Amino acid sequence: MTDMRRIIWLASYPKSGNTWTRIFLANYIANPSEPLSLSEMTKYSTGDAILRHYHTMAGRMIDPHNFPLTLSLRDKVLRGIISNKADAYLVKTHSSRRAVQGVELIPPQYTRSAVYIIRNPLDMVLSSARHYAISAEKAVESISQKGKVVPPSEKTVPVVQGSWSEHVKSWTSFAPYPVLVLRYEDMLCNPQENFGKILTHLGIPIDKDRLDRAIQFSSFNQLKEQEEKTGFVEKAEHAESFFASGKSDQWKTELSPELVKKVRDLHGDTMKRHGYLE
Repeated sequence: MTDMRRIIWLASYPKSGNTWTRIFLANYIANPSEPLSLSEMTKYSTGDAILRHYHTMAGRMIDPHNFPLTLSLRDKVLRGIISNKADAYLVKTHSSRRAVQGVELIPPQYTRSAVYIIRNPLDMVLSSARHYAISAEKAVESISQKGKVVPPSEKTVPVVQGSWSEHVKSWTSFAPYPVLVLRYEDMLCNPQENFGKILTHLGIPIDKDRLDRAIQFSSFNQLKEQEEKTGFVEKAEHAESFFASGKSDQWKTELSPELVKKVRDLHGDTMKRHGYLE
């Protein structure tokens, strides 16, 4: 029987470093002499919520607001991703690792392993507020909504995310396959070590010069410069840009004490478990 465990999930809650990680991997795998363009990056991974995949598997244009339909097509979409001859597929997801109406969102039978990136929610809400052009208050409400389903867009189907704490717990609890959990802040502080961990997890040999070059080619300054010149397909409609500073601890000067307290009250247990509370 053919082993269908070919998906390597690149998972995170939104605005936690998923795109940065995918751009690094694309540059490392391609090993170009200059940074890959943002449009080229999409050749090296795909996503589990891309609407056109659901149209293809349905054999017709579907209404993405029909949640039971998109859910029923998910297994077909994932099988479609792994149907080519490649040994493994990098798949971006913001989905929780759970079952919905009897459908496993992250089916073990198609999963080889996963990389899960976690970010301090105090910084994440600032990034979300800027990206979606909403207030920080709204961003805190959004990441705290239990059982949250993100509505579809012109290019995506609904995504079952849950709250930030629900999402983190779903991906960091026991799994029947290897899951590498990395903190965004550690990736910023020591990219060589942490991106190296990703390569090792994926079974890709590490070449130091190539690693350094891929990190340089995926730096935030480099990505901002590219976006200013050519734009970026993942930028939200109302956002000024997709890539900002990418820094950590901005919440200390930019998030109100009231909102800091609210996030800690709502997500304190999960934050403490992952080193975000003293």
